[in-house]
Amino acid sequence: MTDFNWMIGGEAGFGIMTTGVVFSKIASRLGYHIFDYVEYPSLIRGGHNAYEIHVSDMEITHLKPVIDVLVCLNKETFDKHRSRLTKDSVVVFDGDEFTPDGDYKKISVPFKKTVADLKGQAVMKNTIALGASLAVVGAPIDELLKIIEEQFARKGETVVSFNKQFAKSGYDFVAKNPSSVNKWLTKKENAEVQMVLTGNEAFSLSAVISDCRFYCAYPMTPSSTVLTVLASWQAKNNMVVRHAEDEISVINTALGASFAGVRSAVGTSGGGFALMVEAVSLAGVTETPIVVFLAQRPGPATGMPTWTEQGDLLFAVHAGHGEFPKIVLTPGTTEEMIELTGKAFNLADVYQLPVIVMSDMYLSEGHKSVSKKFVDDFIKNYKVNRGKTISQDQKSNIKDQKYLRYKLTDDGVSPRLIPGVPGYYFQANSYEHIEDGHTTEEAQPRIDQVNKRQKKWLTYLSQEFKLPEFYGDSQASTVFVSWGTNKGAILEAQKQLLVKGVKTGFWHFTHVYPMDREKVKNLFKKESRYILIENNSWGQFGRLLAAETGITLEEKILRYDGRPITAEEIVKKI
Repeated sequence: MTDFNWMIGGEAGFGIMTTGVVFSKIASRLGYHIFDYVEYPSLIRGGHNAYEIHVSDMEITHLKPVIDVLVCLNKETFDKHRSRLTKDSVVVFDGDEFTPDGDYKKISVPFKKTVADLKGQAVMKNTIALGASLAVVGAPIDELLKIIEEQFARKGETVVSFNKQFAKSGYDFVAKNPSSVNKWLTKKENAEVQMVLTGNEAFSLSAVISDCRFYCAYPMTPSSTVLTVLASWQAKNNMVVRHAEDEISVINTALGASFAGVRSAVGTSGGGFALMVEAVSLAGVTETPIVVFLAQRPGPATGMPTWTEQGDLLFAVHAGHGEFPKIVLTPGTTEEMIELTGKAFNLADVYQLPVIVMSDMYLSEGHKSVSKKFVDDFIKNYKVNRGKTISQDQKSNIKDQKYLRYKLTDDGVSPRLIPGVPGYYFQANSYEHIEDGHTTEEAQPRIDQVNKRQKKWLTYLSQEFKLPEFYGDSQASTVFVSWGTNKGAILEAQKQLLVKGVKTGFWHFTHVYPMDREKVKNLFKKESRYILIENNSWGQFGRLLAAETGITLEEKILRYDGRPITAEEIVKKI
């Protein structure tokens, strides 16, 4: 069985991330599942970058504690990560720069000399290292050569050949010594076609499938690549993608686009979302649909911009002044990101409110292999639901001679007219209003509109709210409770515990706000031991669960050092 962790590390600027993505793509094309993650400091230049990839025959959503192959483009990489090596680990390094001490399988590759001999630039050490790595894990070099052709084709055959020789030199240097080669990554025949996607790419893909026509953002790690991905696709998809001057402009521009009738979304992280909060409240009172992609990182303030945490859940739930309904969804995997993003756009339109899709660095920038069939089926089965939206070609649906934008209805949702239908008009601004949109400060209309907006939640809870998924043994006395990207580590911990004879259950929440109080309460049995697992210091979901349902979870596993929860620390706790 194939199951190994490969890592490459070096100084920023030496193509560490590009090399990692290429390795993930090659493993996927050869028929294996991958899950990867990158670590880098928030520096423009310099600092240590590391990219690790878990490769397996089986579907995976977690990293391994042990590094099986460590590729060191400098000594710092070895020093930082040697604690995760075992005597069976392979360390690839340049003996002309340093020699690692310790009992490992060591392979010295002349990165620096090869670059000089082939008259290349220092950055091309990563290409040599990638070729050497493929030889170490027993993979054919063909896929790497194809990727080089794809990357440099527009620059001509001379450039393609020049880059290929660096990859071949690393590959051949290792392959000539059979004792250095492990048969871990041989090509599988008739393997399922897979896509290698980050969480941000999954959000972007689902936004396009969901008929999003306007996306606006100001770059902020770890949400930034949604902006660049959608910008690169916009011409093909009739989408407008705007890089605004700040996050206040971002969300107000998107609300304008949504008001004008197109599905709109914005993306940001903690500090950027803080600037958007006033406009989230504006969306609440004007009942304008908007999807907000909120990718978390450790705060407060600038915090640790390139690391991971789940510290913004309560912020998202309570974002905006005043009382108005919103919906918060928290995907835990790349596949869930695709599904819940599609759902978010429908919910925003149907209930005419903000829907926040939450991610974090771990999900946003980590890659996972995703079945192409899964994506194709999602495209095939997804249905756009604009709810009670009335456009020019639907004006016959207007029942009243006088159109009432904020008409009082049983479900709390009023027919939404897209501006521009001849003969019909309404007023919209940030003030409280009567049914036709005109401003009011009278008591009863205020009560009526607050109650109308609140009814949306009751309708959502009865028709769209989804209870958490349960994993594991339904009779287990120990049950984990969590949300978002902790899912992969918890599922792996359950497997490891089962080997030790410990049966567990796991409630994985993706629809975190609002909650159906009674339905969620009924999931928790008094005789079971419940353990809350979160990537923050407050146990924020635990607090939300207590506030929404009255359920208090005393036992907690919390991590808040900027690193993701691991299966091993969960197992150790149990």
